[in-house]
Amino acid sequence: MGKHVVVDPITRIEGHLRIEAILDDNNVIVDAYSCATMFRGIEIIMKGRDPRDVPLLAMRICGVCTGTHYYTSTQTVEHALGILPPKNARLVRNLIQGSLFIHDHTVHFYHLHALDWVDIVSALKADPRKASEEAKKWANKLTDPKTGEKLQPWNAGEGTYRAVQERLKKFVKAGRLGPFANAYWGNRSYKLSPEQNLVAVSHYLDALDMQREMAKLMAILGGKNPHPQSLVVGGVTCVQDIKNPTRLGQFGDLLRKAREFIYRAYLPDLLMAGSVYADEALKGIGRGLGNYMAYGDFRMDDNQWYKGKLLFPPGVVLNMDLSTVHELDQSKITEDVTHSWYEYSVNQPLHPFQGQTKPKYTGFKEDGTVNPEGKYSWIKAPIYNDHRVEVGPLARMIVGYARGDDRIKHYVDWLLKSGRFPKEVLFSTVGRTAGRAIETAIMVDAMVEWLNELSRNVASGDLSTWTDYDFDRLTKGKERKGYGLTEAPRGALGHWVRIKDGKVENYQAVVPTTWNGSPRDYKNRMGAFEASLIGIPMSNPDQPLEILRTIHSFDPCLACAVHIIDAKGKELGVYRVEPVGGFCNV
Repeated sequence: MGKHVVVDPITRIEGHLRIEAILDDNNVIVDAYSCATMFRGIEIIMKGRDPRDVPLLAMRICGVCTGTHYYTSTQTVEHALGILPPKNARLVRNLIQGSLFIHDHTVHFYHLHALDWVDIVSALKADPRKASEEAKKWANKLTDPKTGEKLQPWNAGEGTYRAVQERLKKFVKAGRLGPFANAYWGNRSYKLSPEQNLVAVSHYLDALDMQREMAKLMAILGGKNPHPQSLVVGGVTCVQDIKNPTRLGQFGDLLRKAREFIYRAYLPDLLMAGSVYADEALKGIGRGLGNYMAYGDFRMDDNQWYKGKLLFPPGVVLNMDLSTVHELDQSKITEDVTHSWYEYSVNQPLHPFQGQTKPKYTGFKEDGTVNPEGKYSWIKAPIYNDHRVEVGPLARMIVGYARGDDRIKHYVDWLLKSGRFPKEVLFSTVGRTAGRAIETAIMVDAMVEWLNELSRNVASGDLSTWTDYDFDRLTKGKERKGYGLTEAPRGALGHWVRIKDGKVENYQAVVPTTWNGSPRDYKNRMGAFEASLIGIPMSNPDQPLEILRTIHSFDPCLACAVHIIDAKGKELGVYRVEPVGGFCNV
């Protein structure tokens, strides 16, 4: 048997994640363990609260997808109380959530995932003139899926690339590589040419500016970013913003700018990298479970919850079989804690309505590695109808494609044909990265439609943003329960609440990385992270680039927790959170 590789912490993600991999004598991964090393307990402090306050706490589950948890929690309470927000609220929520998607996916591709494919130092050897030609070649392979026009490259002049190269040389000479330091430059798993690397580095820097502009989109209708504040149970509060043509015009200008970057930089760069690494995709490197689940999200009409048309349809695809989509049934979702640092009062997986959050930390083995026979992660192991499944952008594209959704099929086929790829490449690490890019194109175009619909509706005189309801009548002396099934940028997100006599009796959240980053379940079946690593050859076990590349393709986001300790692990403070009546004083 070969090496035991431990990568701890996994960087360029949100949160704390440890990956352990077992290699054979040929340096191929034959076993893997995903270990979340921080505790999250937001669900516990929900108990006893007024459910109308819960969304403001739920958004603190995560420091990245704050708006998604806010939106999902709000929808969860609305579902429990039987409240349907009006059209304007639906459109505003779609636009805020869509803004998060295009911002998050762009940041992920360039600032979190690109360095797994791009050898920064190699760009120093590039010919700027050839780099300009390279950028134009890949942009010209794409046509705008809405207009059919050939795309032009983003900021791709020879002078631009020469300036970027000089800037990079100064960083290297001064020893100030910053975010580009401590990487595995020169590793044999890097395959892009120097010119291709220079194009990617240039767009990496451009994306730093673009992500700021995309963040403004969330703030215009959300009030601020992160942690927007314009959603309430029943609707939204930004009536003055939607009444103001200048504000909606500003949103439209930023959205058009974002679309330009997505189509002229992000998608051509994805096509370029996907073509170079196509052999890995064809081999299914990083495929993993082969089971995909989507809750579906982004309401396209004003029908009751879960009954209308969605931008991303729900469903489950098993064993990569695109001929069959199984209907989604949230009652078939359970969470298991056999290998998680929790305990249940019963010896079986639990549905979130009955879910429990009882920590039981048992630590690692004496040699500091995980105990595969025991508990080894703070993430529970979700199960759907006795299947382990993957969630995320690729899952949404797979489910939509298998369902024959016209929009999703059009965009997926558009990118595959542009690169002359067969559908099979989607079932891989490369395909997971491509699925996110395809979804970004779908989202930015759908946002243009929603903005136009909102503008027309407001111009017609409809300024309704909230559905009135009598909270006491709905809750006093009663027990109600509800759930919110949405899609976060990283995948299927579910919140479940039980309300008794106007207070939260129980609250559970199953986040995308709970599905993907989970440990084994009671049948010893792997989670998506673990399964995706099996069979990956490593060119140098001391440089776990291939592990990072596949794990980053999921865009891990381990929900936030705050620990107050000193460098030696000494506890510095203990805080009491009162479960009733406002916020605690600390």
